[in-house]
Amino acid sequence: MTETPKHFLLNFKKRIATVSLDRPDRKNPLTFESYAELREWFRALIYRDDVDVVIFGSNGGNFSSGGDVHEIIGPLTRMNMKELLTFTRMTGDLVKAIVNCGKPVIAAIDGVCVGAGAIIAMCSDLRIASHESKTAFLFTRVGLAGCDMGACAILPRIIGQGRASELLYTGRSMSAKEGLDWGFFNKIVSSEKLVQASQELAESIATGPNFAHMMTKTMLAQEWSMSIEQAIESEAQAQAICMQTDDFKRAYEAFVARKKPIFEGD
Repeated sequence: MTETPKHFLLNFKKRIATVSLDRPDRKNPLTFESYAELREWFRALIYRDDVDVVIFGSNGGNFSSGGDVHEIIGPLTRMNMKELLTFTRMTGDLVKAIVNCGKPVIAAIDGVCVGAGAIIAMCSDLRIASHESKTAFLFTRVGLAGCDMGACAILPRIIGQGRASELLYTGRSMSAKEGLDWGFFNKIVSSEKLVQASQELAESIATGPNFAHMMTKTMLAQEWSMSIEQAIESEAQAQAICMQTDDFKRAYEAFVARKKPIFEGD
């Protein structure tokens, strides 16, 4: 498969797409262009059947240092309100695109993961980090509110209101151990094993029923704003749809034959 983005790295292996920012000399900051290109790439994923799982990886020992100080922060200080709102909506659209892409997204976090980089990790479905990782929602450090790109909605759901409030008010770094203890990280490993661990997790998911995974991701996002009654009814409908798939039949037939099912995503 040939696909070469201009503003981030992309490769494919076993129906798994690995994305990473490509400015390792500056700890992989985001620019206006990389924001926009990532947003469009994730938006298009919902229509692709050649990708089952996405890994958002690190590069050069770091995940991302957030918005580029010179290419984003500086220009923002010279924009008017309308221009600023266009920018903040665009960054939020990247989060929406990741949440609604229809594919499980695994963040593999090494080294620095701050600002918008921490947001990308936050809105991923699963997070594996190295022991050396440092994650910070440091918006208050630059004179801004902690409510950026959905942080006040999503982060408390992962680590709880009190811990989220501490990170968003202080902007301090969360260590890998804290992240694991608080439920932000699913697993922590050495930097040397980070790529392998994320690839193994992605492969274990990719061998599963991928249509059903898409339904799970959809429900995880949609049920945030539902009552318990609405959520139960939505899941009843979603599960009934999955029971119409060939993967469901394959699982039953494999169970009867005492074999491991081979899912094909249909």
